[in-house]
This record gives sequence, structure tokens and C-alpha cells, in this order.
Amino acid sequence: MRKALLILFCLALTGCAAKGTTIVLIEDPDGTVGQVTVSNRAGTQTLDAARQSTTAAAPSKAPEPVRVADQAEIDTTYGRALKALPEPVETFVLYFRTGTSDLTPESRPVPARILASITRRGSTDVRVNGHSDRVGTPEINERLSMERAEAMAAILVDMGVAKDIIRTSYHGEGNPLVPTEDEVPEPRNRRVEVLVR
Repeated sequence: MRKALLILFCLALTGCAAKGTTIVLIEDPDGTVGQVTVSNRAGTQTLDAARQSTTAAAPSKAPEPVRVADQAEIDTTYGRALKALPEPVETFVLYFRTGTSDLTPESRPVPARILASITRRGSTDVRVNGHSDRVGTPEINERLSMERAEAMAAILVDMGVAKDIIRTSYHGEGNPLVPTEDEVPEPRNRRVEVLVR
């Protein structure tokens, strides 16, 4: 998931009256907004809502009070830069049956959606990350997470995705979606995450 998008713009460019750096916090495509603290030796300002902005004119001068930038101003000033940003990574999560590299029935339709995303985006970068729950030994779960990642990559290749754009990795019991104690089955941890860039 992307963090909130932060626009930095040097106002020292031709045509700008002020000098320094302006920071504008804008929302992610999903509508969420993060937080950023602008700080120098003279002071601090925190931005935590969409379109909040501050300018740091010099290291010896505190950042200006937070203001809300008008959307038309953002579009005019940063529109070209925003349009040049790459599309956010699209993430797909597929789940597996206990102790296997077999997709659950609910996950079987997902590879077609992944293929559609790769095709629509013209992607040349697909990451396939395998995971497991904590049932079994760490060694078995590492192997199982690898098998799941490789099985998902093979499905994509069989569907026509070029093998050289797919990178697989596996995490075993590491990076659980839902932390559990050892030997506790958790279906949401038996997964593969596919990231289409």
C-alpha cells in the first residue's frame, strides 16, 4: 500500500515570489491520508489532512503555519508532475489450502484478474511473494511458501505472462498477515501476494 503522496516543490523556480520548499500532503488513490512533519532548527509543522501545506523558506526560519491548498492551485502548480507519476502498485492476495500449494476455491478466479491487470498496464514487473502460517516446522513452512510462490508464477506463465518479468520470493512464517502463536492455523497467512507494477 502506498503512503500518502507528498508533493515537494521548490519555490525558487522562475516566476515564484517566495523562496524555499513547499510541502503539500495529498490523499492516496484509495482516499487515505498519511502524516508528515516538516521540521528545521527553527520550528515544526505537522500535516495530517488532505491538501494541507506549509512552506519552509530557510533553515533559520520556522515552517509557515499550516494552510489548506485549494484543489485548483494544486492542479495548476503540480498537475503535470502528478500525471507523470506511475500508476500505484496493484496487489492481489491468493489463499492456499492447508499444507499445500493448491489455491482455495475462492482464490481460483484471481489469476485471471492478475492477467488482466498485467495486460492493461503493460507491466514488465510482477512480484510473487509466498507465505505460510505457523503450523509445522519453520523449514517446512519456508519450503511451502516457496512452492506456493513458484506455483503462482507457473500459473501466470501458463496464462501467457512472460517468465522474465516475474520475480518470486518467499517468507515462510515471516511477515504474517495475522500474527499467531506457533502451531496455530491461520488461513489468511497461507497466501501469495502478487504485486503488479
